[in-house]
Amino acid sequence: MSAQVINGKEIVSAYRAEIKEHVEALKSKGVQPGLAVVIVGDDPASHVYVRNKAKACEEAGMHSEVYKLPENTPEQELLDLIEKLNGDSAIHGILVQSPLPKHISEERVVEAIAVDKDADCFHPVNVGNLMIGKEGPAPCTPAGVIEILKKVGVEIAGKHAVVIGRSNIVGKPMAILLLREHATVTVVHSRTKNLEEITRQADILVAAVGKPKMVKREHVKPGAVVIDVGINRLEDTGKLAGDVDFDDVLDTASYITPVPGCVGPMTITMLLKNTLESAERAAGVKVTV
Repeated sequence: MSAQVINGKEIVSAYRAEIKEHVEALKSKGVQPGLAVVIVGDDPASHVYVRNKAKACEEAGMHSEVYKLPENTPEQELLDLIEKLNGDSAIHGILVQSPLPKHISEERVVEAIAVDKDADCFHPVNVGNLMIGKEGPAPCTPAGVIEILKKVGVEIAGKHAVVIGRSNIVGKPMAILLLREHATVTVVHSRTKNLEEITRQADILVAAVGKPKMVKREHVKPGAVVIDVGINRLEDTGKLAGDVDFDDVLDTASYITPVPGCVGPMTITMLLKNTLESAERAAGVKVTV
């Protein structure tokens, strides 16, 4: 039996249509949600992401600003720009694209963004709020994964979810969001012993490790739902591949996400959602469609 390949395009377009309706309703009250994206340097993958984010914003009827800074931009100059955006009432979400050049402290930059404009949910205050279950933004990629699972009708409560990877951006917040949905959660990583043995217990397996095609058939329990967060460029072909060996796992899983075309676009969709909700909070209105 072959797994059902999750149709990311379908989920994303339905979700973005919903966001667009909410944006229009908010605009009718005189508020246009605005997102500012800042990129420093010439990382080609980052420029593609930034273009996609700006395009998605415009399609949703949001105000979008992109700031492209040269690689040698002093840290203080970037911090000054963030301060300016913090004070700009037309901007409700701020995102500084990673990775940053080595001379700029990622930590200082994240902490400089106003808590209520932190569209990526990286600020320590928002991370703390997430941890204790307080209302606020959720990190875009993990939040997107939860929405994908819900949209295809996967029951999360009571299931054993295994997350491969423990990064601050995906692995750790992914575990917290799965716990919020009442899953039993195990996080495995590079130091885990018997990794294969643990991943084979997963009803829901989320791969977020940054190693192309690392997850093989022997890592997956028959009938498991496999979500591939990884996006890697293969050195030999230059093609994109996930952390899961898609072809190898296809006949073992019940559902599987393709790479590219599922988790990536859903991440951008959650960024729009966070910006919309931030605009609603700033205006003190909650629109219903």
